[in-house]
Amino acid sequence: MKDSAVTVQGKQLKLTNLDKVLYPGTGFTKGQVIDYYARIGPVLVPQLAGRPLTLKRYPNGVDQQYFFEKNATQYRPEWVKTAPIWSEGNRRNVNYILANDLPTLIWVANLAAVELHPSLSLAKEILSPTVIAFDLDPGPPANIVQCCQVAFWLRAIFERFGLHSFPKTSGSKGLQIYVPLNTKTSYDITKPFAHALARLLEDEHRELVVSDMKKAIRVNKVLVDWSQNDDHKTTVAVYSLRARERPTVSTPVTWEEVEAAFKKKDPKLLTFEAGQVLERVEKHGDLFAPVLKMKQKLPALAGIEEAQAEATRSAPEHSAPARKTARRSLPAKAAKKTSAKRRKV
Repeated sequence: MKDSAVTVQGKQLKLTNLDKVLYPGTGFTKGQVIDYYARIGPVLVPQLAGRPLTLKRYPNGVDQQYFFEKNATQYRPEWVKTAPIWSEGNRRNVNYILANDLPTLIWVANLAAVELHPSLSLAKEILSPTVIAFDLDPGPPANIVQCCQVAFWLRAIFERFGLHSFPKTSGSKGLQIYVPLNTKTSYDITKPFAHALARLLEDEHRELVVSDMKKAIRVNKVLVDWSQNDDHKTTVAVYSLRARERPTVSTPVTWEEVEAAFKKKDPKLLTFEAGQVLERVEKHGDLFAPVLKMKQKLPALAGIEEAQAEATRSAPEHSAPARKTARRSLPAKAAKKTSAKRRKV
């Protein structure tokens, strides 16, 4: 198998098995995976920097056994930075990799870490997420087109509070919505908020939305997965490859693109592979750059019901008829901050 020694930003790396096929359906090799991450690095590294990173490794290809790696291997270059995060389950610190620079990103790719899953928070403030995220996951035969409809409802609610939201494809079946915060908060606030909003959407749109992960109730509906807003969970990184038949990527998209896919009922309009994503970044830049710096604060839970009702009325072109159901009562405020708890992994 072909190996290569390279120097990246002054760091020496040995790249191995470059011609090994990791995507059998397309012949996409490990060398091409590394090349993609090297070329996307200028926009991906800022999104990963400082965040505990979980690797999803596929040493024998995306159709073979994989494993998650949280604790950084001891066989790593001395310049690869790590962050010790307490694991309640293991009763010890786990040394997460911090992909703070391009050499580290390429080194990670050489481990056949096809998928990259960072925390929603920075290692230095592990209990304080910088974003709130919603993973819209369709239950077949529903697809990403139905996710677009749910995304519009979410966007409209946040707009009622003057908040910006940013969509990206999951790179798999669904769509993800990120609301940048970058202000003082905690998972004790963001997780109950996300859960309440998911339940509210379920109550308003029972023909399409569920907030519970049970597969039996997800047929032809969209799960609004709120549970990722947790200090011991991760979400696939923007610009990460996915382990699908083809080398698809979790890709930032514009709301105009989401609307076009919805109107044309064409899920292919929101499917992008590695080469296409590189072309998009060259043309549009990093559509997710604002997520890193935009400062926003979540509203109190009180008033979300009214905002949802108004949002539905104000966006009729995207709204399917909603069944009227008894609404759950929501707390007047977000859950009070509890004492800082140790991170679980």
